[in-house]
Amino acid sequence: MIDEPQDQETSEEETPTQDEAPTPTLPADEAPEADAAGTEPEPEETPEAEAEESPEEEVAEKKKDVIPGADLEPIAVEPDERPLSAEEQARKEAEEEEKAKREAALTSDSEVEQAASRAPAKMEGDSRYLATGKRKNAIARVTLLPGSGKVTINGRPIEEFFPRPLHRTTAVQPLAITGYESSVDVRVRVHGGGISGQAGAVRHGIARALIEVDSELRGELKRRGFLTRDARAKERRKAGLKKARKRPQFSKR
Repeated sequence: MIDEPQDQETSEEETPTQDEAPTPTLPADEAPEADAAGTEPEPEETPEAEAEESPEEEVAEKKKDVIPGADLEPIAVEPDERPLSAEEQARKEAEEEEKAKREAALTSDSEVEQAASRAPAKMEGDSRYLATGKRKNAIARVTLLPGSGKVTINGRPIEEFFPRPLHRTTAVQPLAITGYESSVDVRVRVHGGGISGQAGAVRHGIARALIEVDSELRGELKRRGFLTRDARAKERRKAGLKKARKRPQFSKR
């Protein structure tokens, strides 16, 4: 009677519980071989792993060779100026044609005013006639001396100093009108202003110098306006305005 409970206890200890599952036993052939030190052998690298690593290396090498941004398409940059409409283009062409006609009218031989009927006065060999001409901010100091009609401005021929025919015609107008175009040499020192202002200053100075040569030319030159200093100039900008008279846009709110 006393030994029965002990047998029950031993039987309970030997029987496995439901939570503890029995470990499956592998046969001796399938069990992994252990090393001499008792460590398990490392798994060998399969060719699949090598195949997975090789494409990444190839991609890295290709990236080194390829220029960055070479595969990008160029972006077309639009011009800052918008294309002119048909009306604007026609207006621009008409203005250019009118300007060309105006210059051609001033420089053409048919429009050149006839020289004075009287013969030019004779000049002595060592005579010099000085005068000063002004236009806008340009000042020209003119010297007339006997010669063959050579015009020098700042040490350069007039064709080089005034490339445009309009400016050349403007500068020598007094000589062409009075008939001294081929009988005197002109030396000019001019500074200040722009090309157009300098041409006007040279004309004013030559007209004043011709009066010193022959005082009877005063009436002809005065009638054509060559002796009067042209006082027209760009109007200065006022405070609060954008330009001389242009005002900023009014905003009610």
